Amino acid sequence: MTDKTISLTPGKRVLFLTKDPELIRKQLRGELDLRMEDLSVDDLLSDINTDAMTPAWVCFAYDPAVIAKNAYAGLIVDGERLIETDALKNAGFEVFVSGVRKGVGSSRETAVQAEKWSGGRIAIAASFAPIHGRNNINQGVLMADHDVLVRLQNGEAVPLTEFQKGYDPITTEIVDAGGLFPFLKLLEAGEVSVPPLPDREAQPMTMAEKVLARHLLDRRDGDLPTLRPGDAVLVRVDAGYSHEFTTAQVHHFLKEEFGPDYTVVNPDRFAVFEDHLIYADGVPKMAPFGDQIEVLRVMQREFQSHTGVRDYSARDGVSPGICHEIAREEFLEPGDLVQATDSHTCMGGGNNALAWGVGATEYAALVKSGFTFIKVPESIRFEFSGSLRPGVSAKDVMLYILLHYAKPQKTLDRVMEFAGEGIAALSMDERGTLANMATECSAKTGIVEADEESYRWIAGHRPDADIEAMRARAVTADPGAHYDGGVHKINLDAIRPMVATPGNPDSGIPSDPTNGALIDGLGDISIDIAYGGSCTAGKADDMDQYATVLKDALAHGMKVADGVGLFIQFGSKKVEDYARAQGYLEVFTKAGANVIAPGCGACIGCGPGVSDREEQVTVSAINRNFKGRSGPGKMYLASPYTVAASAVMGRIAAYEEGMFEIRGQV
Repeated sequence: MTDKTISLTPGKRVLFLTKDPELIRKQLRGELDLRMEDLSVDDLLSDINTDAMTPAWVCFAYDPAVIAKNAYAGLIVDGERLIETDALKNAGFEVFVSGVRKGVGSSRETAVQAEKWSGGRIAIAASFAPIHGRNNINQGVLMADHDVLVRLQNGEAVPLTEFQKGYDPITTEIVDAGGLFPFLKLLEAGEVSVPPLPDREAQPMTMAEKVLARHLLDRRDGDLPTLRPGDAVLVRVDAGYSHEFTTAQVHHFLKEEFGPDYTVVNPDRFAVFEDHLIYADGVPKMAPFGDQIEVLRVMQREFQSHTGVRDYSARDGVSPGICHEIAREEFLEPGDLVQATDSHTCMGGGNNALAWGVGATEYAALVKSGFTFIKVPESIRFEFSGSLRPGVSAKDVMLYILLHYAKPQKTLDRVMEFAGEGIAALSMDERGTLANMATECSAKTGIVEADEESYRWIAGHRPDADIEAMRARAVTADPGAHYDGGVHKINLDAIRPMVATPGNPDSGIPSDPTNGALIDGLGDISIDIAYGGSCTAGKADDMDQYATVLKDALAHGMKVADGVGLFIQFGSKKVEDYARAQGYLEVFTKAGANVIAPGCGACIGCGPGVSDREEQVTVSAINRNFKGRSGPGKMYLASPYTVAASAVMGRIAAYEEGMFEIRGQV
C-alpha cells in the first residue's frame, strides 16, 4: 500500500462547473475562486456528457494537447461557447468539479484528455459514468467526491488511498503507477503482480461472471473458478474494433509507448471501420475540418496496413456500414468477450457476447497484448414476458427502462441481463436494440440470453458458421445467481410507445392509452426533421417498421408532410440489400424520404439529418439526444414506428393502425 499523499498545488486553481454560467465565466476570468464548503452538489452541473466536453469536431484532432485547446467546447449558452479556446489551460485549473454522473454518453477518452492536457489532475463528482471513470484511471487522473475536495481546499495532504477507496487491487496499482501504460510496463518488468483469486466453492454465476471466468488469462482447461463482483482479473479478449474517429489515437499511442515496430496479437479478430465520418464532408459546419478528417483516415489506413487487422474501409466513398452492425453480422459469437473504442460496442450483447466500449489507451493496450484488466461488474436482470403490441418496438422498451430503472441509477455500471420467455418474441435485431442502449442507461453493458433463433440468425449471415460450437459457447445465468441490481419482471404487452424529450434519453413519456397517436403531456409538437438510422435504428427490422408506416400512409394518399425532412439510413450494406429486395427503397422514395447509404452520420452530427438552427425540432430513432449531439436544434427520441408516423403527420405522433385513414380522406 502506498504512503503517497495528494495536495493542491500552490498557484493552481479549482474550477466549479456550476449551473449558473456567470459563475463559471467569473472563475475563467480570474475574478472568483469558489470553495466547496459554500456550495452544494445541487449547485453543480450533473450528467455532463462527453459530447459537451469534446464535441465531435474537437475529436478530429488525435494529439491530446491539441484536443485540450477546445476543452468543453460543447457547453453552449445562448448560442455561444461558455468556455473559449485555451480558456481552461490559461486559467490554471488543476481540479474540475461537477455534480452527479460525470462523463455520460460516448466512450471518447478525449473528454479526459481535454482536462488532463489543460492541467487537470483531479476530477471531483459524486459519481462517474463507467467508461469515463475508467478513462480517468487509465490516464492517471485521480477521482474523488466532494468531501475530499473540502479537505484539499482546507490545506490537507490527503492520502492517495482516499482516492483509491472501493478499488480492486489491480486498479489500485494502476492509480499508484500513474496510469495504465506505466502499470503495464511495471507488470512486464515483474515489479507488480496480479493477486490470486480467493478460493471459493462453486457457486451460481451470472452471464457476465461466466464469460469472464472462461476468459481468465491463467485459467486451466476444465477449470471454471467462481467469480464475484469486485474481483480483479486479467482476461483474454476475443475480438474488438476501432473506427476512423479513434484509430489514429490508438496508432499514435502504440508508436509512442512501444515504438514504430509494435505488433498486435490475433489481428484476424480485430478490425477497423470507416463509418463515423463518411458523410462529414457534406455537413457545412464540418467543412473547415476536412483536412483533419483526412488525416484520421490516412492514419487508420496506416494502422490497418501495419497490423493486418480486418479492413472495413470505405470503397469509392461508400462505407460497408456501421461497426456495431457489421460486427454482430460477421464476427461476434455467443460467449465472446469484446472490447472496442465506442460506447455502443455493447450492441454485441444481442449476440450473447459480453461487449463494452473502452478508451483509446485501454484499447491500445489490449490489442497489443491480447488481454486486459477487468473488475468483475455487478449485474441487474430483466425478465421479459408477453410480446410487443403492433406499433411498439424494443426502442420503446429501452426508453421505458431508462425512465424507470436508469434514472434511479439501478443500472449504473452494472451488466444488464435480458432474459425470460418474452425474449423469444423479439427478433435478433430487436435484441440488438436492447443491448445497444444499455450504455444510455450508464450500464456496463447489456447481454441477451441466446436461443435457437440466435444461432439461426448468425448462421444466416456467415457461410462458415458452426451452430454446434455456438451452442457450446453460449452463456446463460445459473439458477440462484446473485444480482446486486435485483431481478425485474417486465410484461412486454404493457409497453406503450415512448418519446424522450430533448436533453437526455431517460426523460421518456409514454403514449396516451386512450389515444395512441398522442403522447401524454407532450402537447402538439411540430417537427422539421425525422431521422431513422444509426446502429440502434438502421437494422433490417427497423426498415420493416419504417416501411410498415409509410406503406400505410401511401395507401391512404399521404406522404411525408410538407416542411418535414425524413431521412432513412441503412446500418450496413446487408441491410440496404435487404431493403432493396423487399421493395422498400421504392416505398421510401415514393413517400418522400431521403434514402442514405450505410454509415453513421446525423447521430454524431456528421451527416444528413443534422439540424442547423436552434429552433428546429427533430424526432429521431438514434440512441441519445444530448444537446448539440445532432445539431443545435431540439431532439426527441422515439422508435422507428414513431419517427415515420411523425414525418407523415408533421408532428410527433405514435403509430397506430388506421391513424391515416381519416386524414387521407380529408
